[in-house]
Amino acid sequence: MRELIDRLKKQRRLEKEEWMALIGAGAEKEYLFAKAREEAQSYYGNSVFVRGLIEFTNYCKNNCYYCGIRRDNACVGRYRLTEEEILSCCKKGHALGLRTFVLQGGEDGYYTDERMTRLIARIKAAYPDCALTLSIGEKSKESYQRFFDAGADRYLLRHETADEAHYRKLHPKELSFENRRQCLHWLKEIGFQTGCGFMVGSPGQTVECLAEDMLFITELAPDMVGVGPFVPHHATPFAKEPVGSVELTLYMIGLLRLLKPNLLLPATTALGTAAGRGRERGVLAGANVVMPNLSPVGVREKYALYDNKICTGAEAAEGQGGLAQKMEGIGYRLAAGRGDPAEESGGKNVQRNVSESGGIYQ
Repeated sequence: MRELIDRLKKQRRLEKEEWMALIGAGAEKEYLFAKAREEAQSYYGNSVFVRGLIEFTNYCKNNCYYCGIRRDNACVGRYRLTEEEILSCCKKGHALGLRTFVLQGGEDGYYTDERMTRLIARIKAAYPDCALTLSIGEKSKESYQRFFDAGADRYLLRHETADEAHYRKLHPKELSFENRRQCLHWLKEIGFQTGCGFMVGSPGQTVECLAEDMLFITELAPDMVGVGPFVPHHATPFAKEPVGSVELTLYMIGLLRLLKPNLLLPATTALGTAAGRGRERGVLAGANVVMPNLSPVGVREKYALYDNKICTGAEAAEGQGGLAQKMEGIGYRLAAGRGDPAEESGGKNVQRNVSESGGIYQ
């Protein structure tokens, strides 16, 4: 397996059979993680970038079988933040030293293109030194262009799976495997820093599915990839399915770092939910992004994509002192700044420590 890991590091690609052999074996973990850390540090030093997550609506028109805010879940206390509430979250985050905001929500028709472009423009006007990431699902190419023209910098759209048969097991028939992929290509064409991603251990997933994910990511060449273990929600069709493997999730993070060394790779909330020290273990496997929650405290538990989601303590924006200590304990530091992906030319893109930028650790 070391030979395959070394080949991936050198060539930045593998054939499908090689991916399947490597993922299926899950061997030489510490060797992989050491290589992954070397690659991340060659671009970003020991910096772990902080993004302020604002979960601004939990309404969603879709009915994905794995998601706790799916349309048919009548037990969810639905909410929408107003523009002023969202701007207040940004103000709080900016004062804490954050320089990237992530607006995440369900596919909520209330937030029309007009409302979204006005909101984007207001945020960018108020905080021109900040990057703005959107994660609001599948839209038309015209809508994506409007968001980009209004000032949005990045867009996260998890592809969930690159295997069509597996996609069908996870989604109702009105959702389209082809359209999901098309949206990601549109985002790249428009000029967004584009992120995709998948769950590890989702129902019906096989080693071949994960190999297809890696082939798709090789082709797409995204700037960001979000990978976390599947965690079930009690009010979904997958309520009794097991949690995805934390060990395999960490292994996939390491492989992704070798595949594209300048990726922005989050140590996800799902990873922190599924395992003690999940965030730290993710960083040691090659991740370099954390996304503490900036949403109003009163709505955080309502944005429950899965059960037992952590949203307090070190997972909350106001608890970043604790997260900073955890990162320092493993030899890393939280970094302020936008943390844009480094160019493939090899230049480092190391940002300042948050405590050096007038932020939360003063």
